[in-house]
Amino acid sequence: MTPIENPRQFLLDLYSSAISAVSAAKCLPQFLPKPQPGGRTIVIGAGKGAAAMAKAVEDHWHGDLSGLVVTRYEHGLECKHIEVVEASHPVPDAAGRDAARRMLEMVQGLTEKDLVLCLISGGGSALLALPAKNISLEEKQQINRQLLRSGASISEMNCVRKHLSDIKGGRLALACAPAKVVTLMISDIPGDDPGIIASGPTLPDPTTCEDALAILEKYQIDVPANVREHLASGEGETPKPGDVRFARNESHIIATAQDALEAAATVARENGVTPYILSDCIEGEARDIALMHAAMARQVVERDQPFAKPCVIISGGETTVTVRGNGRGGRNAEFLLGFAIAMDGLPGVYAIACDTDGIDGSEDNAGAVYLPDSIARATNKGIRARKMLENNDGYGFFSALDDLVVTGPSRTNVNDFRAILIV
Repeated sequence: MTPIENPRQFLLDLYSSAISAVSAAKCLPQFLPKPQPGGRTIVIGAGKGAAAMAKAVEDHWHGDLSGLVVTRYEHGLECKHIEVVEASHPVPDAAGRDAARRMLEMVQGLTEKDLVLCLISGGGSALLALPAKNISLEEKQQINRQLLRSGASISEMNCVRKHLSDIKGGRLALACAPAKVVTLMISDIPGDDPGIIASGPTLPDPTTCEDALAILEKYQIDVPANVREHLASGEGETPKPGDVRFARNESHIIATAQDALEAAATVARENGVTPYILSDCIEGEARDIALMHAAMARQVVERDQPFAKPCVIISGGETTVTVRGNGRGGRNAEFLLGFAIAMDGLPGVYAIACDTDGIDGSEDNAGAVYLPDSIARATNKGIRARKMLENNDGYGFFSALDDLVVTGPSRTNVNDFRAILIV
């Protein structure tokens, strides 16, 4: 007999606890540096969590400060000393470009006595958009749209972005020199490589223009001749590890996917359900990852292997979707629809898949919840699950069942959160 009376609410509670654990208000204050004696403190930053991070700085900072951060539309918060600008994500726009340009201007002429506090979270790559001088914003947008639909991993996309930018891949830190730069990051990257988070605007970059060209070739991304020449000539090369201009700088990852998963695991234990964290860095096509999770869930139901019931399997990372249809998607809805089809109504299995930023792709939902009767309810409404998956329409499928999870922006981002309850 399961100790969980309401599986749906239990899964929502796990998701909520995961979000709370990686909020800026909880994670940031302990990492704040001390002001530089006799110098200014300037706060800059970008990402879906940038406004919440800026507010956390203001709430705990002792001394004067000023600055500018850019976040996604509807992710802003009111700050007293740090200006918050909103811009487009996942495809950059002029607001993000103009904010990036202003940010570079703001850090000109600093001295060794000054401190630049850089607040970085997932989404910063699109939000901090300053194309290289010989590349237009429209060209950058067109390449970005193709990459988003290609199935490329976040590390691959950010490699390309770094080499087409005047601010990413360490260039922002070089603009701050000789001031000391302290970067605080909320990681949305599987593996938590700090140089990939938001395309590493303040960290040296080991990847090359040659790497970026190979990625464009791999995914058959159509790029204009001037962009290809920019990469082929090496003009887009980034500063590398070992560059002495980074020597005084510091970087700290303040929140990760693992932190979120462990918080959810704690709540599960408190409710009498044994949690198993599968991985915090799962990558791959969402529908393929769904098949793997479904196979594991079926093994638990039918054989009590590798885990005994009741249990909850928790995982994170960042899946991808190769878009072939024209439905309303999002990688978490796509994962859950693939999972639903594979489970085919097997009793005792419930699941949630949500993005920790509160927005699944470009839709208004964080993700969705799956129940054992999801496919049956859809069939009764005349909805064909496989057809919806073929059209990348996970949003439409779960919306029809009233099983979308809609939370609004969380103002943090450690990527996917999945929990599968088996009773």
